[in-house]
Amino acid sequence: MAGLYIHIPFCTKRCLYCDFFSNTEMKYKEPYLSAVIRELELRKDYLEGEPVETIYFGGGTPSQLQAADFSRIFEAIHRLFDVSPCAEITLEANPDDMTPGYVAGLQTLPFNRVSMGVQSFKEEDLRFLNRRHNREQALLAVDLCKKNGLENISVDLIYGLPGQNLEEWKQNLDTVISLDIPHISAYHLIYEEGTALYKLKEAGKITPVDEDLSVALFTSLIDQLTANGYLHYEISNFARPGMLSRHNSSYWIGKKYLGIGPSAHSYNGQNRQWNISSLPGYLQAIKKGVPDIEIENLDINTRYNDFIITGLRTMWGIKFNEIQQQFGKDKLIYCQKQAAPYLKQGLLIEKDDTLTLSRNGIFISDSIMSDLLWV
Repeated sequence: MAGLYIHIPFCTKRCLYCDFFSNTEMKYKEPYLSAVIRELELRKDYLEGEPVETIYFGGGTPSQLQAADFSRIFEAIHRLFDVSPCAEITLEANPDDMTPGYVAGLQTLPFNRVSMGVQSFKEEDLRFLNRRHNREQALLAVDLCKKNGLENISVDLIYGLPGQNLEEWKQNLDTVISLDIPHISAYHLIYEEGTALYKLKEAGKITPVDEDLSVALFTSLIDQLTANGYLHYEISNFARPGMLSRHNSSYWIGKKYLGIGPSAHSYNGQNRQWNISSLPGYLQAIKKGVPDIEIENLDINTRYNDFIITGLRTMWGIKFNEIQQQFGKDKLIYCQKQAAPYLKQGLLIEKDDTLTLSRNGIFISDSIMSDLLWV
């Protein structure tokens, strides 16, 4: 089983913190749709015939497309790939795009999951982040999805905003819990170089939250959600039982996936590929029939390191027998040796031949994973 990611780069405006590839020029929409379909045709063999069990439209803002636009892409997908009848098919959306007419129009399409970039239910936060929607639009979007049968909803939240306090964050979590959202992705605000947010920080106009508050915010996130029945199944992701993101999980457990569109990444177990991060450049390359793609062939050391980094992020952890089977006994012995100090400190847990992060280990996960990597 494999995954398919379709990048829709269009945004009405860029958010303060965003460093994803996007473009605000909708004049490219028609040639872009044609290029996506052509790239699907050109790269249909990358997955080596494996059935597609997840399809994810990410961005950018995929909800800038209309039902007819999606229909064109879905026709190509079903023509070129063996799509599982029970595939998870996700649409990323901005809350303000989810109007009654738009959500009703989704009924004609095979989407069965919606991931909304709410980021916060506090008006002041949304204005600071330069989001297009407000609190009421976010609440309405959730309600509209449920009323139209799209109950498999994921909401993105951001914490660690300048000036944010613990009580405000707890109120955000209370809101999302009260809405009975089955899946929540929560990320600490990152100051990526080149973003408007980064420039404000460098100019001294905003001050990042300190480390103690960051820890308190993350602790509250874990405590409130797990106390309300959510599984903390990946460092930044929480879900009701049975409602985990199958598409994102495929990244963490090493399944194949094909990424379509500018800046999109692909993985087939042997190499990673990524498209050019330029919309005009992407369109020109596809028009010539030769996608502009960089390729990284993965040696055994890189594949082992990927296995450690992705597996330890999850509640499933990493299995020692899989390390030996895939990477050899030397890698197994090395991993066990490097893990030993963290096991003694209670930061890692070993059970049933499986290594997972403990509750305390999650807070220093980067350091633990770094020490387990093959260098």
